[in-house]
Amino acid sequence: MGIRLIGAGIGLVMLLGSVLVGCSTSSPGDAPTQTPVEESTDGAGVEAAWLEGGAMIGVVTLGSSSCVPVAGEVSVSGQVLTVELTEFGEVCTRDLVPRATGVGVPEGLDTAQDVTVITTGAVEGEALLAGVDGLVPGDSSMEVLPSAGWTGADGQFVILTWGSSSCLPVIENSEATGPAEVTVTFATPDADQVCTLDMAPQTTVAWVTDLEDAADVEAVLTGSGFDGVRVPIIGVN
Repeated sequence: MGIRLIGAGIGLVMLLGSVLVGCSTSSPGDAPTQTPVEESTDGAGVEAAWLEGGAMIGVVTLGSSSCVPVAGEVSVSGQVLTVELTEFGEVCTRDLVPRATGVGVPEGLDTAQDVTVITTGAVEGEALLAGVDGLVPGDSSMEVLPSAGWTGADGQFVILTWGSSSCLPVIENSEATGPAEVTVTFATPDADQVCTLDMAPQTTVAWVTDLEDAADVEAVLTGSGFDGVRVPIIGVN
């Protein structure tokens, strides 16, 4: 039996500068608890990565994999981008993992220069996002294509995909398969899983080690509907 889809129609969720829901890397078998896991509020583990050619960033925080914070108000002052994060979900798994929240980038940032990303609200912290030439904030391609970007943590990157907001992708494996290539394999969804029929941004945290060349790395996406799609990982790790 295939995946059952529910909903009135397909709506493209492009909330740049507004609320974009991040996605977890938890296993589908993780059982929820009745008590939410408190978010890390000391800034530990907060990272950021460029996505979608500079139109979006993935903000990585530590907390429950099933209760990823969502982005609220986003503001820019000079080279400082401040994001208000709000809690999402009341029943959370009792794990503590890096998870990513998609955030639309308003115009006004010089993407070629380093950006300080400050998170407030559910998770208070700060990350330094290295500048990259050629990026364009606030200019979404509207093509619903995957993208990826390095964070400041060793070997860590964020992958942006598009799909149902209620059926989040799960990474089964991520490994270096060439001097500047990493293959990311997504797990096959449960055939009985019920998904909403929307098209939303999905941000997933991945890792890789043993790359020979840290520049101009490509991610090869396989599994779960991907058939060797290649995307450059923005930045240098």
